[in-house]
Amino acid sequence: MSSKSKSYQAEYIWIDGTEPEPLMRSKTRIVKGGKEPEIWGFDGSSTNQAPGSNSDCVLQPVFTCPDPLRGGDNVLVLCEVQLTDFTPHPTNTRAAARAVAEKYADMSPMFGIEQEYTFFQNGRPLGWPAAGYPEAQGPYYCGVGGEKMPGRDIVEKHTQACLDAGLAIEGTNAEVMMGQWEFQIGVLPTPAIGDHIWVGRWLLHRIAEDFGASVSFAAKPMAGDWNGAGAHTNFSTKQTMESWDAIVAVCEALGTRVMEHVTHYGDGIELRLTGKHETAPWNKFSWGASDRGASIRIPWAVEKAKKGWIEDRRPNANMDPYVVSSLIVDTCCSALAGDKPTLFVPSQTADATAKV
Repeated sequence: MSSKSKSYQAEYIWIDGTEPEPLMRSKTRIVKGGKEPEIWGFDGSSTNQAPGSNSDCVLQPVFTCPDPLRGGDNVLVLCEVQLTDFTPHPTNTRAAARAVAEKYADMSPMFGIEQEYTFFQNGRPLGWPAAGYPEAQGPYYCGVGGEKMPGRDIVEKHTQACLDAGLAIEGTNAEVMMGQWEFQIGVLPTPAIGDHIWVGRWLLHRIAEDFGASVSFAAKPMAGDWNGAGAHTNFSTKQTMESWDAIVAVCEALGTRVMEHVTHYGDGIELRLTGKHETAPWNKFSWGASDRGASIRIPWAVEKAKKGWIEDRRPNANMDPYVVSSLIVDTCCSALAGDKPTLFVPSQTADATAKV
């Protein structure tokens, strides 16, 4: 980018302080003379991140990639939110992810996240009738053909946009409920896994705009006998990639801190993790091979090889990937290292504006 001589557009993206599910915000800056994107600011009183009497917040660029929608020299700029003294804002969860990643970098903790979501239009899931319900779940998962697969045009454009942006997208598929889809990001360490997920989410929101649709990451977008939406989180370390004993150790470690995890795994966890629809109960813990009704699933290939990775099936679609990845690293890597876990997790708080 430093070789550019002309001005270009930089879309600054950040996560706000809305509860219980933060929103993504963005605005455009014209960067002149080919310079790199620099720190910027915004009105935190309009994003639930500052009082009106002291409203300035700082945008610190942390991840930049090509803008696949505008093309050319234009870029997307993901930012951490900071206070005006350049310390992390109370809603900045990326800072803790950076810290835990540095602490256990020698273990090479890595993640792959399966991000589910639901398209909506006119207050109903995309493709659903205006009243009543579509055909029951069954034909939609990885389905093809006709009216039962609404949203594929958006998914195709989003997938290409992720590729053009250089995100680590690994695939996509239709999910169990009509109008529900998934994209996968990985394999990356934290906080990079969160960076790619958040930019992927922003692109999905932005592209859906052009189709007159919206994107919901709600854990249970429709009440009743319909699947919820999760973000199954696959995790490995250098040790698990070499040893079955390490896989058992991390599963057992996760089982000692059940509530500390699920309370930070996204809003509406108890609505989705019911023990039905391929979930374990939110307040119980289990792990097993090939078991989609367990909290932690061991893929069949991992059980056969006696080494590899685990899948934490509990995180919601609306989870914060920085929080989830830092929690898993803290719990699992501390167990492998024989350390006492710290579990310091900054969280979205209703009184965040009072802290600045």
